[in-house]
Amino acid sequence: MLQIDLWKRITIWLTVVVGLTLALPNTFYTTVENHNDAVAFQETGATSNPLISDATQQEVADYRAGWPEFLPSALVNLGLDLRGGAHLLAEVSVEDVYEDRMDSYWLEARDVLRAERATIGTIRRQNAPAGELHIKLSNPDGAQRAAQLVRSIATPVVSVTGVGQNDIEVSTRGDLIIIKLTEAERIATDDRTMQQSLEIIRRRVDEVGTREPTIQRQGERRILIQVPGIGSASELKELIGTTAKLTFNPVVSRTTNPNEPVSGRNVIYPSVDAQEQGQYYVLEQTPVVTGEDLVDAQPAFDQNGLPSVNFRFNPAGGRKFGIYTGENVGSPFAIVLDEEVISAPNIREAITGGSGQISGNFTVEESTNLAVLLRAGALPAEMTFLEERTIGPELGQDSIDAGKIATIIAFVAVLVFMFLSYGLFGLFANVALIINIGLIFGLLSLIGATLTLPGIAGIVLTVGMAVDANVLVFERIREELKSAKGPARAIELGYEKALSAILDANITTFITAVILFAMGSGPVRGFAITLGLGILTSVFTAIFVTRIMIVMWFERKRPKTVEL
Repeated sequence: MLQIDLWKRITIWLTVVVGLTLALPNTFYTTVENHNDAVAFQETGATSNPLISDATQQEVADYRAGWPEFLPSALVNLGLDLRGGAHLLAEVSVEDVYEDRMDSYWLEARDVLRAERATIGTIRRQNAPAGELHIKLSNPDGAQRAAQLVRSIATPVVSVTGVGQNDIEVSTRGDLIIIKLTEAERIATDDRTMQQSLEIIRRRVDEVGTREPTIQRQGERRILIQVPGIGSASELKELIGTTAKLTFNPVVSRTTNPNEPVSGRNVIYPSVDAQEQGQYYVLEQTPVVTGEDLVDAQPAFDQNGLPSVNFRFNPAGGRKFGIYTGENVGSPFAIVLDEEVISAPNIREAITGGSGQISGNFTVEESTNLAVLLRAGALPAEMTFLEERTIGPELGQDSIDAGKIATIIAFVAVLVFMFLSYGLFGLFANVALIINIGLIFGLLSLIGATLTLPGIAGIVLTVGMAVDANVLVFERIREELKSAKGPARAIELGYEKALSAILDANITTFITAVILFAMGSGPVRGFAITLGLGILTSVFTAIFVTRIMIVMWFERKRPKTVEL
């Protein structure tokens, strides 16, 4: 008999209600988006900042109250081609990391060599090509012993392909000890540099609250960055292109001559303090502590009420900082950000707490941005931007409008076709199709998917395909009615015999969508997601929703015949 158990009916309609409720926020997109932004703003604690005006706080409160808290507030994120935003393609100069690696090896090598100064004499670091460290000995006879000592600091390469190999190779040439990175370590270092760059860019972009950015590696040295909703490519470059490399360097001297020659491993950097215009600092190139030892940085105000940045080191960095400041009380040290001296205070006492403050001629916005950059970490290597595009919101709106028109045309054409072909049953299929579209957006909202222009194409295709299952069922019912069976039996057999064809057709298409998602990237994935979800909702609405509507109608009307 044509019947559906009560628990099945409740489950079907409950699924429909939940799906449409999840899709509801997208109907009021701007209102819900403002609500979500207000919630995020308040949860950061920013409203307690005395610099935030009462008018701004009231506006935030109004936005939050604009959408009921008990309703879902997840939205379908709009991709770059729909929302507008910035697109960058960057290349990472991985070789820049080699110099920093040599600096760290110099500190380790210096410590082990000093222990046998009587054998090898004094040591001095020499200028060397990128990726090499040259150490000159005053006693050439101790070169082999020195090389043996330096080899003791070698460590195994941390990578799958470098198993069993060390990170450095050590050789001698007269009174020189030459340290180089092995090829396996170079490959591993390049890979770590790319992974670190990806993570830092992602953290910097996430810090400013952008929605669903696309940040992925392309090839060996390139990174694709797409951020919807940001003003321009130059704004995005300013955010992620700044290296924010923070170091604490010993001060050798001060000068007003930017071209003053410096000796040894010293460097000369300008001061950006407004009270020291035209001043330059000669610093030791090897820093005491770097920004890599930072674990937190927050905007604050100094004792004079001026914007500043409070920072805190990890235990290792705090220990090094405490030892250095304890041994150099009364001496100046420089806080260097991107090869500019922000401040060069005198050390009044040992700073053993592992924290400190950066003061300078900052505005509130500058101190906030600096804290963001320091908290996200320093980019390990310089990036060159090979391609940049700004997609205006007008172009994105044009894409949305075009997608709406295409969807509406396909939708109306399918509705008219189904009604003309199958009459009342066609109306049931049309209602199921409307529910189907709602369920797609409900699922997209639930998983936090990003809708792109190819994604809209996937929805349009789903609209055309969604009624295929109903067509198979209705045609099968027609065949059963011709066999002189009653309407109830014909409807029941129509669904039973059409089920295998429906599943076969949709499973093969779903497999194709999975392959597209797994193998593709960017726009291809956007198309695959909407296509795959559309197949799931189409099968659900065709097999269950349309059927339950027909059953409920049949139970109410009890027709003797069915015109189909």
